[in-house]
Amino acid sequence: MAIEAHEIEALIRVAFPQAKITVQGDDGAHFSAEVIDASFKGMNRVQQQRAVYASLKGKMDGPSGALHALALTTKAPE
Repeated sequence: MAIEAHEIEALIRVAFPQAKITVQGDDGAHFSAEVIDASFKGMNRVQQQRAVYASLKGKMDGPSGALHALALTTKAPE
């Protein structure tokens, strides 16, 4: 079950409606994403990334997950 970049962006957008989100990848399983959001201020990188992974609502869970790999960059706006 493949997933598309716009679907990943939509999932992240629900949790981070004001974020600048860029998702790239076109093989249906391996993607990279950059999420820049003010809510990340005061959070360390691990906390930021956990928040984004939580927004994916299980799409990366286990071998049956639709999303196999996501290289993730997160930060607060400057």
